[in-house]
Amino acid sequence: MNALLDPALLFFVLGLLAGVLRSNLEVPAPLSRFLSLYLLMALGLKGGFALHQTGLNTVVVTGLGCAVLLAVLVPLLDLPLLRRWLPPYDALAVAATYGSVSAVTFVTANHLLEVQGAPAGGHMAAAMALMESPAIILALMLSQRARAAAGVGAAVPVGGDALALGGSAPVAASVGGGHWREALTEGGTLLLLGALAIGWITGPVGATAMKPFTGEIFKGLLAFFLLDMGLLTARQLPGLRTLPASLFAYALGAPLLHAALALLLARLADLPISDATLLAVLAASASYIAVPAVLRHAVPEARPAVYIGLSLGVTFPFNLLLGIPLYQWAARAWLG
Repeated sequence: MNALLDPALLFFVLGLLAGVLRSNLEVPAPLSRFLSLYLLMALGLKGGFALHQTGLNTVVVTGLGCAVLLAVLVPLLDLPLLRRWLPPYDALAVAATYGSVSAVTFVTANHLLEVQGAPAGGHMAAAMALMESPAIILALMLSQRARAAAGVGAAVPVGGDALALGGSAPVAASVGGGHWREALTEGGTLLLLGALAIGWITGPVGATAMKPFTGEIFKGLLAFFLLDMGLLTARQLPGLRTLPASLFAYALGAPLLHAALALLLARLADLPISDATLLAVLAASASYIAVPAVLRHAVPEARPAVYIGLSLGVTFPFNLLLGIPLYQWAARAWLG
């Protein structure tokens, strides 16, 4: 309950309410982009400073290994189930979306742990970065295999309106290396890892120099960004009306199962409770920025209304308001 009273989360609720009421409240797109980059940079720096203190030890290596294993297992386990409900390309798009992670959910959970005086290890920021790309790469591989099996070339991106409506593009040339490069060098991921490295290299000296940037203003800017995320989530709600009930069940049930799998791995690996909590949060989250950005061009046969609608309209608010405290409780109950 204390987590739900955090000002940052309440600003998300305010944005959601404003969007539902069709208020003219909005956050300009350039400012939203700046806030996103700021949070990744600040998170990377704080993680690097913490990692400088602990160094590379067994806990760090084990935690990163669990993160990579989850990033591979989740989409592979979900895809057969999703194929029962969705066309092939939609199924692999949803599996990739839920196999990747939400940086905003992670940042919020990390912030709440710090407020409670139980911060996780700084290496968990690197774990988040490592979990972002495997599902994207898997989606690219499976989409190319599906087109090869159908005897056609790769799809060519079409205009924004057709993509928004889930239309398929004509088939022609193969998917270029640009999509693979985009999956592996996504700007946010590079900024996060770069800031992590800088924090690790500079250590206490850097932490002192950057304290105002990573400390005093962090809560306010996180609240501002979550206000924008509330508005963005509200805009996805009307598109959910056409989706079948089975997909809503998946969008709510899959995070719980993914978090349980993460906690099982954390128990087997004997991870600290805070690290296990963030690992569960990462496994339970779904991407609505990095993965859709790649899929809209590399797999235009898939409908954005399905994979973005489910991840942003259902799973994101569920995790932010109910999932994070639930995963923390489960980690304490099971690993404490």
